[in-house]
This record gives sequence, C-alpha cells and structure tokens, in this order.
Amino acid sequence: MTETTRIGLLSDIHANAVALRAVLDDMEPVDALVCAGDIVGYGPSPQACLHMIRDREIPTVVGNHDREVVRGMTWESGDEYARRVLSADDIEWLGDLPRELRLFDERLKIVHDPPDEQDRYTEPADFVPTLLEDEDVLVLGHTHIQHAETFNDGLVINPGSVGQPRDGNPDAAYAIVDLSDLSVDLYRVPYDIERVQQRIEGTSISDRNGERLAFE
Repeated sequence: MTETTRIGLLSDIHANAVALRAVLDDMEPVDALVCAGDIVGYGPSPQACLHMIRDREIPTVVGNHDREVVRGMTWESGDEYARRVLSADDIEWLGDLPRELRLFDERLKIVHDPPDEQDRYTEPADFVPTLLEDEDVLVLGHTHIQHAETFNDGLVINPGSVGQPRDGNPDAAYAIVDLSDLSVDLYRVPYDIERVQQRIEGTSISDRNGERLAFE
C-alpha cells in the first residue's frame, strides 16, 4: 500500500459550491483530502457542498455553523436557509461529525476551532508551538485567514476559507501538506464570485453575505 503523504486541506466552505469546485479542479493530485469544518452557513448551496464532501468520503470535523444548523439555533440567514433546505439525512450526517480527528498514524490532527476552547478564534498571531501536542501537524479553521507556521515540533496550519475568505484576498483558499518532510504550500484560486452573488439573490439569504465575498 502506498503511504499517504500529500494531503489537501479544506476549511470553511460555507455553502459556496462554485468556490469548492474551483478548488477541487485546481488542486494537483494528493493522496487524501481532509476538511476542517463549516461546510454550511452564509452561502446558497449547502446541500451541494455537503454532498461533494460526503460523496468523496472526505474526513471532516464539525464547525460552529454546522453545529448551529444541526441544533436549529441559527443566528444568521445562511444558517437559517441551510436548516430549511437540507434533508433530515443531511442534518443527521452533519450532527455525526466529530469535534476532532487524528489521522495518518495520528500525525495530523484536525479541529475547527482551538483544541482547548470551542468557538475561540486562533488568529495567525496566536500560532505558537504549545498548540501542538503529540501530532506533527495541527489543522485549524474558523478564522477564514490563511496562515501556516513551522516549529521544531511540527506545523500549525489554517488553510483559509474555501467559500468566504476574510484575509483581504477574495480568492478561494486551500493548502497541501506533505507529511514526508513536514512542508506546506498555501494556494489561492479565483472563481466566479458574481455567480454566487446571483444565487444568493434568489434565496432568503441576506445580500450582505454575497457582497462581502468580493472584498473580504
């Protein structure tokens, strides 16, 4: 069996199927894909994004928007929309997602928000060696800010947001980590933002969720 070394990292898809397809089309061949949560929320295509992840059997952890949709405690219009259009089976699948995953001989750990405090934002300035435990690579999401730091004990990576970046670059974000040498490459890919905005206009989702795609 070929050893899994090159792993594509996704996070914060946020129901943006156009961006997710662009990322999957752009990504060079990898041995595996993983997702650091928030498949739904904000965007107009929660079911399409969920099925793209689920059908590919991509290991995924639960994000805060995923949790809110499952619980029915939605606070923004994209979450409310997802709650209405997802099937009971879709919501059950979201509800079964774990808080944390350790994969590839436990060398890689995936969480959405920090391991020690749910819903807290870990900004790039907070990437410190003590975030790592016994894993070689810690993958975080939640902030929508693409960043990676290399330490003596391993890597801390936020691959950025596929569907709603918030780091000043509107292009969809992802990363590839190589476990053979503990290296990481960060990628951005443009996609048809106007198409997503038009899809939002045909839903109950706030226009603000589409407008911010172009400048955040």
